[in-house]
Amino acid sequence: MSTKGGWARWGVTLLIAAVVVALDQWSKRLIERNIPLGESLAPFPALEPWFRLVHWTNTGAAFGLLRGQAPLFIAIALVVIVVVLVYSRQLPAESWAVRICLGLMLGGAMGNLIDRLHQGGQVTDFLLFSLPVGGRVYEWPAWNVADASIVVGTILLGIVLLRTEHAKAPAPTSSAE
Repeated sequence: MSTKGGWARWGVTLLIAAVVVALDQWSKRLIERNIPLGESLAPFPALEPWFRLVHWTNTGAAFGLLRGQAPLFIAIALVVIVVVLVYSRQLPAESWAVRICLGLMLGGAMGNLIDRLHQGGQVTDFLLFSLPVGGRVYEWPAWNVADASIVVGTILLGIVLLRTEHAKAPAPTSSAE
């Protein structure tokens, strides 16, 4: 990274990842200090039926999938970090959108990895959305900034790659008979 081109190849991805990690870790510590484990808070009373802050822990993946598999998720996070860094280095300098997506994914993987390593394999989740329907309440699994960054980064990367492929595809030709 001694050249300006080297920084351009890494800078955007690393900057986005650093912002995600900082926001993720700050928000989790804020929740841990202010909401007892297992409790919830409605910061906006009018939205309470739909949104609450909670202090829950999760030993699974994003949105509570595959609970109790901490060693697997630590390994996956390490692989994702290495793959993102290697892939980011290989990208052409003009691939800014892909670099932003990779930064979101890298920051999310690092944020949850930090939690798993410091909290015995679990992460802190705190954003809880619910949908009250006909007297029943359906809750989406709680999540955090790292989970959101991974999901958003992955979806956006898919869109960017599909649009890139679509732009590269040759235009259909009409055949005259």
